[in-house]
Amino acid sequence: MNILLLGSGGREHALAWKLAQSPSLTRLYAAPGNPGIGEEAELVALDVTDHAAVARFCKEHDIALVVVGPEAPLVAGLADDLRAEGIPVFGPSKAAAQLEGSKGFTKDLCDRAGIPTAGYVRTTSLDGALAALDRFAAPYVLKADGLAAGKGVVIAETHAEAEEALTDMFGGAFGEAGAEVVIEEFLTGEEASLFALTDGTAILPFGSAQDHKRVGEGDTGPNTGGMGAYSPAPVLTAELEAQAMREIIEPTVHTMAAEGMPYSGVLYAGLMLTSEGPKLIEYNCRFGDPECQVLMSRLESDLVRIMLACAEGRLAECDARFADETALTVVMAAKGYPGTPEKGGAIDLRDAEAGGAKVFHAGTAIKDGRLVANGGRVLNVTATGQNVTEAQAAAYAAVDRIDFASGFCRRDIGWREVAREATD
Repeated sequence: MNILLLGSGGREHALAWKLAQSPSLTRLYAAPGNPGIGEEAELVALDVTDHAAVARFCKEHDIALVVVGPEAPLVAGLADDLRAEGIPVFGPSKAAAQLEGSKGFTKDLCDRAGIPTAGYVRTTSLDGALAALDRFAAPYVLKADGLAAGKGVVIAETHAEAEEALTDMFGGAFGEAGAEVVIEEFLTGEEASLFALTDGTAILPFGSAQDHKRVGEGDTGPNTGGMGAYSPAPVLTAELEAQAMREIIEPTVHTMAAEGMPYSGVLYAGLMLTSEGPKLIEYNCRFGDPECQVLMSRLESDLVRIMLACAEGRLAECDARFADETALTVVMAAKGYPGTPEKGGAIDLRDAEAGGAKVFHAGTAIKDGRLVANGGRVLNVTATGQNVTEAQAAAYAAVDRIDFASGFCRRDIGWREVAREATD
């Protein structure tokens, strides 16, 4: 069967790599892709905002499944338009994608369904937001309601910092995404990511991971799209995972279906493991990036079979098998990230995978025959081991084999679990 994969980042490279391993795959196309994805798929020039053009390509190339990697096309309703043309899609409808497209929508759904989450206020004006601050204690959690490329969350330590951040948000710092702001209660605990696939009825647990959002070591500095991750997340024990499935994932799927917005695709729950149990921080309507890279590194099942069954409402037929070992990925970013990244820096990957590691391309390009940086997050250096400590050592050994002078990375991905393993 022929598959079209949409996207151009490290997440999509990991998906392409895993899809290409399926015995049922005939041909894999990717749009727009990147040089790494080009090693697994035929890259095509398609404007994913032109839904009619995407549908036309699918019909001309006998596409049996479209896999949508990033969130923006889903929030824009691409899956709806393709399904209207009879083309199977892995990814939710526009209505269901509001779970990521609007933080306020998700908070209200949690309220209706009794899903544990932080207390919150939605506000559409600076004056309203400043008044609402008095309902909360520092630190303050401020979220742009719409899509902001993973950077629309500010943790303000003081009232003055919160006022400044809100002024920026309503002043256009996040564009239309900041036209409405959600102010939340600050939750204390450790974060973890839980993934599940659903076709709107059946629900298939799909692994856990822990991301590192801050740019600096020790989880310091501004938020980024993610500087590294590992899977599984031992802090999300089997008991806590079962509780999160029962109290968060299942009520979400059932409520969405009951309200006429059945969810189909991957449901990515960002959780805070509080003293009261798991609470939902946010939902994403696609695989995390870089969490997808570590999930795909552990997945032993046929991804094509699972995704097609999900798209066709047959997910109950499938299971998902993951290797027991740990996978860990380190993001190599261009200097300046998460601000303005330095593009064009030369990259030499000749020896990077010598020790069994895998390098997923996130923001790369070919210029004058050379691989160069072409974005903020540039490479995802991924390795496996019997535990986080071993996987971390293997990943950083691979990082040290890469020549990328204008790049940088955190040197402590997995630090909490490494410290716990040292005391076991």
